[in-house]
Amino acid sequence: MNFQTEGNKRLETMLSDIQAVIFDLDGTLVDSMWMWREIDIEYLGRFGIPLPEGLQSEIEGMSFSETAVYFKSHFPAITDDIDKMKAEWNAMAWDKYVNEVPLKPGVLEFLKLLRQRGIRTGIATSNSVQIVAAVLESLSVSSYFDEVHTACEVGVGKPAPDLYLFVAEKLGVAPEHCLVFEDICKGIQAGKSAGMRVCAVSDEYSSTEEKKKAELADDFIDTYLDFGL
Repeated sequence: MNFQTEGNKRLETMLSDIQAVIFDLDGTLVDSMWMWREIDIEYLGRFGIPLPEGLQSEIEGMSFSETAVYFKSHFPAITDDIDKMKAEWNAMAWDKYVNEVPLKPGVLEFLKLLRQRGIRTGIATSNSVQIVAAVLESLSVSSYFDEVHTACEVGVGKPAPDLYLFVAEKLGVAPEHCLVFEDICKGIQAGKSAGMRVCAVSDEYSSTEEKKKAELADDFIDTYLDFGL
């Protein structure tokens, strides 16, 4: 059995009884996790604060608003209020997302396949609505998603299942008929807690947690090209 045939068979098994596919954004659909550490270093540096070890792990999965509240409570030297902080992060990330962030390998081919099969699609992200809209537009993939929602809309980030349940409801599909793609452990836990099937996606940012991701998820892919696309 060649790679393409094996990948196609794997895909058919994965999509069995699936009516909707819900994606995380950063590290799952687009290669962008690398830049948030740079932004944290630059932003905290404005207030003379060095990047604490383990910060990324602490805020992983939080909504944009939750992250701002965390920064405000943990770094008293920050003088920006919550809204200004979020606006600054959006401004710092905007150019990178629009000009430097690519789709992960095989994403476009997979989205086209889902469209051809009439499988509904959604995004459930912890990023800001402004950044999500900008990156989807710059990559010309907005039309491939039926629903796009952020953790700020439900008031809590991952690993809580709220966001995935919210997107499934908007898509009009029961959780047991949804398939989630996620690149971090907290996101995988959110999808599983929502009662959905979850496929973990490899990403350099979370490479040290690949084994744990594979254990938590129902399946694991290096890229979407694993499906023989």
